[in-house]
Amino acid sequence: MPVERTGFVQDPYRSTAEFADVAAVADRLLEHLKGPEVEALIRTADRPGESSHGVQLAFLPFAKELGFRDESTGLFAAYESAVRPDYYLPLGDSGIILEVERGKTVRNNMDFLDFWKCHVCEKAHYLFLLVPRSLQHNPGMRPANEYSAVCRRLKTFFVPRNYTNVRGLFVFGY
Repeated sequence: MPVERTGFVQDPYRSTAEFADVAAVADRLLEHLKGPEVEALIRTADRPGESSHGVQLAFLPFAKELGFRDESTGLFAAYESAVRPDYYLPLGDSGIILEVERGKTVRNNMDFLDFWKCHVCEKAHYLFLLVPRSLQHNPGMRPANEYSAVCRRLKTFFVPRNYTNVRGLFVFGY
């Protein structure tokens, strides 16, 4: 299955240059993730019992080429916690947090935690969230459609009455 992507953006930012820049990064990342070599690496890493780290390794060199820094420190200095993103890309007066999830995406609400991280981050207003399209913890388990669940859960934050500091979100289903 090829990687797919769903995007959400707050209406006031839809036509801005800032969002156009974010969408361009999302387009480049999607194109890379759809490459046959990267898809093969992700398929190998996305097996029962594996962590998200293997998925990260499949595209990390390209993410760094795009300017993402891994586990940036200092983004949450205003808070008394050890919160940090998987990756961060500064972009003008804002930035993009990129998070990769696998086994705990919906069951442990990691999608909401990642969204919250972006919401409280003063230097990022955009979130790229990579999640499995179909999650299977063990061979006997019926696969769960994490990608659809994450999109359904997080799209509610892009209804005007629910706006947060997260101006835009791209969910990538691998």
